[in-house]
Amino acid sequence: MTATTDPPHLERRPHQGSATSSSVAGSAGAPARTVRLLTVIGTRPQFVKAAVIGRAIARRANDDRTAGPAIEERIVHTGQHHDDVMSRVFFDELGIAPPAHHLGIAGGSPADMVARMMQALAPVIEAEAPDAVLVHGDTNSTLAGGLAASMAGARIVHLEAGLRSFDATMAEERNRVVVDHLSDLLLAPTATAMRHLQREGLADRARWTGDVMLDALEHERPAAEAMAPALLAELGLEPGGFVLATVHRAETTDHPERLAGAMDGLQRLARRHPVVLPLHPRTRHALDRQGLLGAVSTDLKVIEPVGYQAMLALETAAGLVATDSGGVQREACFVGVPCLVLRDRTEWVELVEGDASVLVDVDPEAIDREGVRRFGGTTSGVRARHGAGRAGDLVLEAIARHFA
Repeated sequence: MTATTDPPHLERRPHQGSATSSSVAGSAGAPARTVRLLTVIGTRPQFVKAAVIGRAIARRANDDRTAGPAIEERIVHTGQHHDDVMSRVFFDELGIAPPAHHLGIAGGSPADMVARMMQALAPVIEAEAPDAVLVHGDTNSTLAGGLAASMAGARIVHLEAGLRSFDATMAEERNRVVVDHLSDLLLAPTATAMRHLQREGLADRARWTGDVMLDALEHERPAAEAMAPALLAELGLEPGGFVLATVHRAETTDHPERLAGAMDGLQRLARRHPVVLPLHPRTRHALDRQGLLGAVSTDLKVIEPVGYQAMLALETAAGLVATDSGGVQREACFVGVPCLVLRDRTEWVELVEGDASVLVDVDPEAIDREGVRRFGGTTSGVRARHGAGRAGDLVLEAIARHFA
């Protein structure tokens, strides 16, 4: 399947003053020399993916054999993850170029946050006049970037397009569906995502690229392995002898009974193996409100949020991962560690179909039962469905072809 520049059912006018592929082409028929991207990010997984794209852009610029237009990128950080450990550390650790614009927008309801982001993004898009606005995934920053770009008449590229949980109560599901249907170029990480786009009539805008998170993991894995012995010793852990857990999604933390169920299940697992919980600020506040923070901190090994390399080191060394995060599900699969998904459905269906992960929701008995059954196991055969670790280059090839 190939993406077309302007699908017949969705003709877009470039933002006034922007450099389109034709306006930078030079003489008639000559290829465009530069495609300028404005990338909108705001959360930890988006920082990781942005690092992959940044490295791919640098490789492309230094490769004399590269055909088609050059690609330049300017980054807008919305501020959605404003905690230093959740934000600045990732930029430093992953070598991401400092953002050209930092909006500093965090907190408030999702609607309020998206509205403020859109209001702040409008003049940025006006001033930058990019060839396209690149958005990642399914967060509030993704939705705000897509809507602001659409209203400005700018083209939109959606990385990680086509994912579906088919649960419309999830904010992430609503965000990704809306942005997919607004976008001019859809970059799908899996064959399943491509099929979803095809069923929704979006195949002519879609290209399969593989999963950029696999690129990120392979790039950072040597550093993670090097830091693992000291990190495990500091936490008093044995390789393969502990459970790594993360809980942060709004559908868990914002519902007291669901958060209590997830914690009950993890506390049951902690009777068998140490459970390490890097505690997201939102989860900490929710536990504190419910009066659960003390008991959880007693039963589990609660630590502060960690950087990407430390998280990867913990994932690789764990005997089991339990998470409600889409990114951590995949990372566990990529390093061969079984995963309990603390949700009742997932957009990463290949992992469940391949038995790399299992849906346990927030049922304490299911968490305990499946945790016992899967602890110390391995996964195989699923990782290949996410590509070969060169998704960043394929993303740029798709963008170059789209604008050439």
